[in-house]
Amino acid sequence: MLNLQPHIQLDDSLGIKYALLPGDPARLDRISPFLENAQELKFNREYRSLVGTYKGVKILAMSTGMGGASTGIAVEELHKIGVEAMIRIGSCGSLQPKVKMGDIILVSGAVRDEGTSKTYIDSIFPAVPDTNLLLACLEVAKEKNIPHHTGIARSHDSFYTDDEDAIDAFWSKKGVLGCDMETASLFTIGHLRGVKTASILNNVVDYQGDTFDSIVNYVDGASLSMQGEKNEIIVGLEAFVRLEKGLL
Repeated sequence: MLNLQPHIQLDDSLGIKYALLPGDPARLDRISPFLENAQELKFNREYRSLVGTYKGVKILAMSTGMGGASTGIAVEELHKIGVEAMIRIGSCGSLQPKVKMGDIILVSGAVRDEGTSKTYIDSIFPAVPDTNLLLACLEVAKEKNIPHHTGIARSHDSFYTDDEDAIDAFWSKKGVLGCDMETASLFTIGHLRGVKTASILNNVVDYQGDTFDSIVNYVDGASLSMQGEKNEIIVGLEAFVRLEKGLL
């Protein structure tokens, strides 16, 4: 095998430049119908992968698992096999009343309130996406009339700290749109490795809503968040087409 990576179990013989990165391995089942000739590759630990084409562009889809640490490993190993651009398509909880269930957030910057990115560089360093890739996502969302917001997200390491409500209220007052666990590490490590990154977050928890109930509804497919998931997949794939065609 050529340059086989230990965790994702993929190597550079794939020759793929673009990777769509959901967190949940099960989300690949919802990505697959959008791709032509979709083929399962590997499933090791939290890293499940498949390959296919979208409008003639070869795309790798791979789950990263939950949190910054597993996402960081994914970014590093994908970079080592030649992936040049990565878009996270994940879920988040809203921190603003205007961000409704199923709306997507196109993240323009992330609060690095997690540990993984800080093992790479001091927290004064910003976590930001590739500008052109973000703009491509924004253009697609506008053209397709997809409910969306552009702004800052907060990445964190736990849902269950003792002061979650107070923490959410603090960042909400600062204008942060939503929170996830992976975007900050994706942006930070991606930048340091010369990888173009973007993050599209599907809101699955209304602000001041019940996280447990919302996640249960999300898994059951019984909410608007499922449409949001479809929308973020489309936006990510269309952004890669624009990148491939030099339209950025």
